[in-house]
Amino acid sequence: MKFIETNIPDVKIIEPQVFGDERGFFMETFRTSLFNEVCGETKFVQENHSKSSRGILRGLHYQTENTQGKLVRVVKGEVFDVAVDMRQDSPTFGQWVGVYLSAENKKQLWVPEGFAHGFYVTSNEAEFVYKCTDYYNPNADVSVKWDDPTIAIDWPVSAEQSPQLSAKDESGINFEAAPKF
Repeated sequence: MKFIETNIPDVKIIEPQVFGDERGFFMETFRTSLFNEVCGETKFVQENHSKSSRGILRGLHYQTENTQGKLVRVVKGEVFDVAVDMRQDSPTFGQWVGVYLSAENKKQLWVPEGFAHGFYVTSNEAEFVYKCTDYYNPNADVSVKWDDPTIAIDWPVSAEQSPQLSAKDESGINFEAAPKF
């Protein structure tokens, strides 16, 4: 596995070594010892799998309690995946990292605790799998507006079509008003 630095040092792109032939492929997607060496001591307690159609945007989500780090990847289709630093004492506070994750490129993104996370589906449909470092707590869940001008994420959204959002994400709060770490 190759760990690739981003403009936010704590966020890492993980690129597996893929062994393939006419029969298919094999890749190691996670190794605790290597992950902990590069990203810090981490214990995952939950894994989730979601399916979404083209144009759906999920996020930007985080929890103020039971804060979750997420190791995310796409097993079908493609998404543009984003992490936003919500840590006030961080030199990269308010900055974002975006990367295309797909079944084809097999890349993963490590989004540590203290970050808001979201993704936009760029393929006809996408299946998204992610490990979490803590359990989901709906009472501590926060949704920051996907198009907040302070963060200014350059989403690959078509000018003709707004992304499809959940009711929670439609009523997301501005970055300035969002709780910080």
